[in-house]
Amino acid sequence: MDLFTNDIIVDDNLLPYGGELIYHGVLLDTNESSHFFDAMMQKIEWYNDKSIIYGKEITTKRKVAWYGSKDFSYTYSGVTRIATPWIEELLALKQLIELYTDSMYNSCLLNLYHSGEEGMAWHSDGEKDLVENGSIACLSLGAQRRFDFKHKQTAEKKHFNLPSGSVIEMKGETQKNWLHRIAPTKKVTEPRISLTFRQMKF
Repeated sequence: MDLFTNDIIVDDNLLPYGGELIYHGVLLDTNESSHFFDAMMQKIEWYNDKSIIYGKEITTKRKVAWYGSKDFSYTYSGVTRIATPWIEELLALKQLIELYTDSMYNSCLLNLYHSGEEGMAWHSDGEKDLVENGSIACLSLGAQRRFDFKHKQTAEKKHFNLPSGSVIEMKGETQKNWLHRIAPTKKVTEPRISLTFRQMKF
């Protein structure tokens, strides 16, 4: 399924059951997307992501950054991170996305994929630090990548292409019932940045 086809309706639920996945469309034009992409590359404090897998610490090629309204601690994949204060550009994007999603966010996890060979394995964002059934809004900048969903019980899959400047929102019981991933591909050679605005518990 492709987000450019006519059967995808902006602001409609893209999941058949067990959650809410809302595509808000392309909110940034080409120049705006390029501006914010460059700002993220230059100003964000990137570092290589780490995971604890079977007791061993693994460092990924993909880079991440964690920003927030206060020094939230966020633990996933066995590693705890402390949020960095917002930069001006992140705050501007947060306010834009809050307008379209009608939700408020107090943090943002950013991922930098240098090319299509870097991806994210199947997972759900159900960590105890997050507001249960809250909203997670993902803004894509840079290369278009495919966003995959798989139901935890039925294994039904859905696939969506995310162009630069687009926003997709997960909420409700999506994390409880569905896994998602960014699959590696050799077809994409350009970098992509995802900004996932989140709702942390106080």
